[in-house]
Amino acid sequence: MQKGLHWPVEQMYVRSFKYDSELQVWVKNKDVDTFTHFKSYKVCALAGSMGPKRMEGDYQVPEGFYYINEFNANSTYHLSLGLNYPNPSDKILSDAMRPGGEIYIHGSCVTVGCIPLTDPMIEELYVLSTYAKASGQNFIPVHIFSAKYDNKKSNEYLEALFEKDSSLKSFEHTLKKVYDFFNHNKKLPVVAVLPNGEYTFY
Repeated sequence: MQKGLHWPVEQMYVRSFKYDSELQVWVKNKDVDTFTHFKSYKVCALAGSMGPKRMEGDYQVPEGFYYINEFNANSTYHLSLGLNYPNPSDKILSDAMRPGGEIYIHGSCVTVGCIPLTDPMIEELYVLSTYAKASGQNFIPVHIFSAKYDNKKSNEYLEALFEKDSSLKSFEHTLKKVYDFFNHNKKLPVVAVLPNGEYTFY
């Protein structure tokens, strides 16, 4: 395998950027290793807008910190990897009665609030994920961000949104701290949820 990694990799981390339409896969072989960027995939469709998902039927792709909790080899959308939306933060901040659910990374290149890839791409990601799970990684983290915060064009787009919605700025600021931590350390922080539903990490 490229980049000095041994196949199959034992651990993986996925992060997705809505505005940039990109999904990245990072991998490593041991707990003590730092993550190495393995591959980036083009997210081929987007529903909703920037910002977190807060209710059923809003067509929003969630933003925040999730993990893969379902492997569906018989998906209507070719193959699909389910995410644990609503997570503990979403359960506090989203509509109490109708927060929505059934959020997937899947194939078929169509979406009403999920993260769609082309079929060949989801096949690769699905195989990587099953190998990581078989190696003992029960919780494959998936972090979803509005955009790449260190990309000039993306950041300018977010700043324009923040002028219209100050609450979005506060939410994105926390996500950016986790994004920056990983970029600097190539390790994942421990993310927790405060009683008010906000994220914190250490």
